[in-house]
Amino acid sequence: MEVLPNERMSRVRSVSRRLQAAAETLRANFFFLPAVAVVAAFVAARIAVGVEAGTWVGESTVDNARAVLSTVAAATITFASISFSVSLLIMQLGSQQFSPRVIHGLTRDPFHRRVIAVVLATFTFCLVTLQRVRGPLSDGGNEVVPDFSVAVGLLLGLLAVLAIVAAIHHTSQQMDVSVILGRIVDEAVRTSSASHAGPSALSTREAPTLPDHPAPTVIRFAADGWVRQVDRVALLALGEPGGVVELDTDTGRYVIAGTALCRVSPPVGRDRLDGAARAARAAVRLGPTRTMGEDSGYGVRQLVDVALRALSPGVNDPTTAQDAIFHLGTVLAARFTAPAIPTAHRDDEGRHLLAPHSMTDVDLAELAVSELRAAAADQPMVCIYLLEMIAGVIDAAGASGDAHRARPLLAQAHLVLEHVDAADIVEPDRHRVRHAHAKLFGA
Repeated sequence: MEVLPNERMSRVRSVSRRLQAAAETLRANFFFLPAVAVVAAFVAARIAVGVEAGTWVGESTVDNARAVLSTVAAATITFASISFSVSLLIMQLGSQQFSPRVIHGLTRDPFHRRVIAVVLATFTFCLVTLQRVRGPLSDGGNEVVPDFSVAVGLLLGLLAVLAIVAAIHHTSQQMDVSVILGRIVDEAVRTSSASHAGPSALSTREAPTLPDHPAPTVIRFAADGWVRQVDRVALLALGEPGGVVELDTDTGRYVIAGTALCRVSPPVGRDRLDGAARAARAAVRLGPTRTMGEDSGYGVRQLVDVALRALSPGVNDPTTAQDAIFHLGTVLAARFTAPAIPTAHRDDEGRHLLAPHSMTDVDLAELAVSELRAAAADQPMVCIYLLEMIAGVIDAAGASGDAHRARPLLAQAHLVLEHVDAADIVEPDRHRVRHAHAKLFGA
């Protein structure tokens, strides 16, 4: 059983996880970085106007300064629209060609946000500086030409142009299927490493169960959404010492308002019920979309979707399916060589938290292979790719000393054969798949 840390460490860990979740949200936010760049450029422009840098930066007249700043501002805002269009085009093509679920990974790419930030900062700097350029107020007045700011605006304009060229080059590389799949794998493996640290799950015999009497307190969701994060430490605190809390959901699931969130036994007293309900709902963080954060199955879901889209009659691209299947093997190997996700927890005061909906190895194998073996039944080469991927993951699990954990994948490999036997394909193709299965897994 997993023993959770003391109360102080639990609070630190809870705050850390919330900060990580906020950071993940900002990483996928297209507004935050450009907005910061605009504010910084505004402040920098106000400061730079008063800088006296000498004649080495060049001297300009009022008309020249206005012409340069106006041209740079107009050009950069045009480039900004181009950059926005490129970003939207990437999302549209990724959604149509691969899967709508890969859009989340595309929006997390920081490069286009940085380009947009540079372009908008240049526009803001030139616009604010242009407002400070003026001619003589009267016959005896002095004109104001901030030569240093004009020079900085000119350099920023050149930088913005180079950034747009770099964005076009980056886009051409970003839409390569291997790059997209590699990004998914990197995030999924990182999620697997962060989420699976700790002892193994309890066996069914060791895990406590909710008593039948008295009836446990059922706390329900107050909103709909995808479960993005579960604070198990906070949920444990709902119970009394020696009590049991059973979680009715887990990360990566969609919940409906009014359905059960958790069950607490012994039941919570009426005086604590409202506070316990608020604490439980705060411990389970919901969102409008599914994210990779603590969702151990979302990376697998994305890779399977790409492979299924490639195998669909409208696309019919077995090579992309092969690419997705072998990238899927990388994620599965990382998962099956990492500690299993615990399905029960215990704290220092004997409280127990049951999480029966946590993704087990059997669930993961089913998610990774079940739909693919059905879709690829009439494509023998794809079935062979699938068997090779399964064999590779089993070998990796065996090398790490956890060969028994690969049994669900071995069962899926046998089911691949059953689907091929039932498919309407010629006998030589069926024999090729059977030969590959015998070579990889034995008779």
